[in-house]
Amino acid sequence: MKLFLDSANIEEIKNIKELGILNGITTNPTLLAKQLLNITSDPFKESKKVLEEICKIIDVEILAEPVSTEYKKIVEESLQLLKISPKQIVAKIPLTSEGLKAVKELKQKNFKTAFTLIFSLNQALIAAMAEVDYICPFVGRLDDIGQIGTDLIKEIMQVYKLYNVKTKVIVASVRNVEHIKKSAQYGADFVTVPYKLIYEMLSHELTTKGIQKFIDDWNKVLI
Repeated sequence: MKLFLDSANIEEIKNIKELGILNGITTNPTLLAKQLLNITSDPFKESKKVLEEICKIIDVEILAEPVSTEYKKIVEESLQLLKISPKQIVAKIPLTSEGLKAVKELKQKNFKTAFTLIFSLNQALIAAMAEVDYICPFVGRLDDIGQIGTDLIKEIMQVYKLYNVKTKVIVASVRNVEHIKKSAQYGADFVTVPYKLIYEMLSHELTTKGIQKFIDDWNKVLI
C-alpha cells in the first residue's frame, strides 16, 4: 500500500515530501478553500494557483476536483485543472450520472480520472465498469452513520481482485491509524491521510523511550 497526503497546504506538503514516502496528493474544494481565505478574485482561478504551486513542489499525481455538478461544466473545469500539469493532475469527480458522462469524455481525451464520494460496493462496481483510474471510498463518513467504513474496503478489494479490475483504490476520509492498518490488511492500493496522522504512524512510546535510553547510556560514557 502506498501513501497519498490529503492536503492542499503548501507547508504540510513540503514537510512530508522531505520524508521521502509520498506517492501522491489528494485535494478537494474544502481543502483548497482553507488556503483561499480573504481572497477578492475568482476562487476557482485562485485554487488553480495553489495547484500550480503544489505541482512545482513535488512530482507526483495530484487529484484535483471541479466544483460544478453538471456534465458539461465538470468537463470544462476538469480540462482547466488538467492544463496545469497533464502529467500530474488527475480529475477527481463525484460518482453521479453527470460524473459518469464527464469521465467518459475525459477518458476519450486520454486524461486520468478518479471517482470520489464512494460509499457502497454498488458504486465501486459502476466505477470499475467505467474503467476509471482511481476510486476514493470514504471510510470515516461511513463510521459517522454507524457503519464500519473499512468493511467497504474489504468488500471492494475482494471483488476487484476476483475480476482483476484495473481501477486502483485510494482509501479516503481516513480519521485514525486503525483505518490505515485495516486498509493495508485488506489490500488497498493507496490510502490518503491528513498531515497529523502521518506523524502518528511514526510514533510509538517504546521508540521514544529507546532513543532516550541510547542517549542516556552514551552520555554516561562521555562523563
